[in-house]
Amino acid sequence: MIIPFLLLSISGNSQNKIVVHADQPGSTIDKAIYGQFAEHLGHCIYGGIYVGEKSDIPNTNGFRLDVVGALKELKVPLVRWPGGCFADTYHWKDGIGPKADRSSIINVHWGGVTEDNSFGTHEFLNFCELIGADPYICLNVGSGTVQEAADWIEYTTSANESPMTKLRKKNGREKPWNVKYWSAGNETWGCGGNMRPEYYADLYRQYASYMRAPGIYKIASGANSEDYNWMEVLMREAKGMMNGISLHYYTIPFDWNKKGSATQFDEALWFTTLQKTLKMEELVTKHSAIMDKYDPTKKVGLLVDEWGTWYDVEPGTNPGFLFQQNTLRDAMVAGINLNIFNNHADRVRMSNIAQMINVLQAMILTKDKEMVLTPTYYVFKMYNVHQDAKMLPIDIKCGKYTSGANSIDAISASASVKDGVVSITLCNLDPNKAQDISFDVQGLKLATVSGKIITANKINAYNDFGKKEEVSISDFKNAKINKGLVEASIPAKSVVLIQLK
Repeated sequence: MIIPFLLLSISGNSQNKIVVHADQPGSTIDKAIYGQFAEHLGHCIYGGIYVGEKSDIPNTNGFRLDVVGALKELKVPLVRWPGGCFADTYHWKDGIGPKADRSSIINVHWGGVTEDNSFGTHEFLNFCELIGADPYICLNVGSGTVQEAADWIEYTTSANESPMTKLRKKNGREKPWNVKYWSAGNETWGCGGNMRPEYYADLYRQYASYMRAPGIYKIASGANSEDYNWMEVLMREAKGMMNGISLHYYTIPFDWNKKGSATQFDEALWFTTLQKTLKMEELVTKHSAIMDKYDPTKKVGLLVDEWGTWYDVEPGTNPGFLFQQNTLRDAMVAGINLNIFNNHADRVRMSNIAQMINVLQAMILTKDKEMVLTPTYYVFKMYNVHQDAKMLPIDIKCGKYTSGANSIDAISASASVKDGVVSITLCNLDPNKAQDISFDVQGLKLATVSGKIITANKINAYNDFGKKEEVSISDFKNAKINKGLVEASIPAKSVVLIQLK
C-alpha cells in the first residue's frame, strides 16, 4: 500500500532518491490551499489593498492597481476577512452605506487606532471579484449575535425580497454575491472569547443552525496548535454540522515574548525556524487522526486558516501593526508548508497564510506609491501549478541537514499532475550543500523536463524598496532525463519546481 506521503531518511552521503507514483493519482489539491488572509491590522487593508478613490496612488474604485495586478498574477484563489482577532469586534453594519455615514470604532486588538470602516462588506466582496478570488468571511461570535450573523449571510447571498436584500440594493448592489465560505468566530479559545471547547461546541451548533444559504460551507473555530482536546470535543459534539474546522499554527524561532529579527539571523536560527515549521506535519497528522475517528470518510475539511512566520516588528514601526521583512528563510518556510498541505490534500482543504500585505509573512509590501514582491510571493507564484491538480504519492529517500545535536530531513517535496504535466516542488533546507537527486516517475514516459528556482546568495536576502530584487524566480536548468530517470542537482537553500511531460 502506498501512502500519500512516505518519508524515508538516511544519513551520510547516500544518494537522494524520489519515487513519484504518477500512475496512482490521489486527492485533488484544492486551490483554496493557496488562500490568503487579510485582516484590519496595520497597513494590510488601508495602504495595502485600499487607498480610496481620491488617492494619488493609481487605483480603481480605491483599490491599488499595482497590488491588484500582482494578486491576479499570483492566481489568488481565496481571501479570508475581516480577521483574525478583529473579526470578533467587527459589526458588519458599521461598514455599509455611504462612507460619510459609517461609524468609526477603535481597533482594540491592533494598535488602538481608529477604524473608519471605509473598507467594508461591499469593498471586500468587490475586491474579491476584481482579483478573481473566492471570499471567506469570519462571523463575529465573540461580541456579536446569531441574528447579526444570519442577517449578514442574507444581506450578501440572498436573491429573495427581504429587509436585508432591500438594504443591499439600497447600498448599490442589485444581485447577491457568491459567498460560500463562512466561519463561526475566530480563535474562540483566545481573543475570540476565551471559551472552553465544550461551551464553544454548543455555541457553534447554535450559530450553524442559522447559517443558512444555498451551498454554504460552514466552518468551526478549531484548535490552537497542539490542542488536540479542542479538536476531539468539536468533532465529537458538532462534526455533523460543519464542513470544515480550522487550525492555527505560527512558526516562531524563539517564543512569544522574543520572536527574533526577520532579517538579522545566523544559520543556527535558520535551522531552528525550519525545524519549528516542520512541526506542521505532526500537527496535521495528529489532528487528522482525531478527525478520522469521527469522520472516516473525510467529509470535514481541515483548514489551516492562519499560518506563517512571526518575528519582532521592524525597528521604528508600530508594534501593533506586525510589519516584518520577508527573506529567503520565509520562502523556505512557505515551500515546506505548502508541500505538507499538498501531501495531505485528502484532509487539508484550505490554508490562509498570515497575511497578504504588509503584515507578518506577507506576499506584498507597500510604502506610499512603491510596492515590493516578497520571496514568499514568488513561492506562491511558483507553486500555483498545484492548484486543483491531482496529488501524486511520493517516496523520499534523503540525507539529513544537521545543526549541533539536531537534524532534520534535507529535502521537502510534493508532486501533482494536471493536464498531463507532472509538477514536483522541492525545498533544499541545507544552506550549504547541494542535493543531487534522482527521480523515478512511475507511470509516465518522460519526454521533456523544465524548471524554475528561487534562491539567493545569502540566507537572509530580501527584496526592499528602491533596490534591485535579491530574491525572485529564474529558470532552473540543472535537471535532465537519463535512461528513463530524471537527474537534478538542487542548489543549497533553494526552492525548485521541476515539470515533466
